[in-house]
Amino acid sequence: MKDVIGAPQSLLVLGGTSEIGLATARRMIARRTRTVWLAGRPSPALAAAADSLRALGAAVHTVPFDALDTESHEERLGKIFTEGDIDMVLLAFGVLGDQARDESDPVAAVRVAQTNYTGAVSAGLVCAAALQAQGHGSLVVLSSVAGERARRADFIYGSSKAGLDAFAQGLGDAMHGTGVHVMVVRPGFVRSKMTAGLAETPLATTPEAVASAIELGLRRRSETVWVPGALRMVMAAVRHVPRPLFRRLPV
Repeated sequence: MKDVIGAPQSLLVLGGTSEIGLATARRMIARRTRTVWLAGRPSPALAAAADSLRALGAAVHTVPFDALDTESHEERLGKIFTEGDIDMVLLAFGVLGDQARDESDPVAAVRVAQTNYTGAVSAGLVCAAALQAQGHGSLVVLSSVAGERARRADFIYGSSKAGLDAFAQGLGDAMHGTGVHVMVVRPGFVRSKMTAGLAETPLATTPEAVASAIELGLRRRSETVWVPGALRMVMAAVRHVPRPLFRRLPV
């Protein structure tokens, strides 16, 4: 059944233990969502996430999913769509990595890139094709402001998000007119388990705030969402800072 704008009946979260993904699922369940698929590596955390959403009244299913195992994506994700239409797919998986370690460990750096970019390209294409085949639905891709301009402090992670962002924008153009809506979400620093212990940057946000912005973006059929919204103007300025000066900025 087709989704009401901003309130899908069915939701697939790629990255089933993602705090942003779960915050979004909770918000959607409170409105209208009745079926949720959580795709992720089997673990006690994934099972607990599913139980927490079931307690809110949704029918919740888990499916094994590994971003790095791209050869399995078409089969495993495709099976979900055979169970019924999916109104919204939220691509929420990703790893931050450890910049200092990863610079001296190319294998670890490549793992960050493969998870955040290669895995997302594979899963994104599979889901977009399935949404197109059913004739409707939204694909929401969690990008990051880190992808807007590479910083010395996290250029490995940032470069992977830059690639993801460009891919998602192009995919949105490819899906235009097909009934499939692609929305790119660019949060700033999100207070979460993934960023615990890191120094906060200005305009830090929360998983719940990102979930709220996702819901509003869906209602507006937005193509790009910044969280918080003020980051749009901040990053427009940052993109044009001369490189010698940018190197000296405390960002």
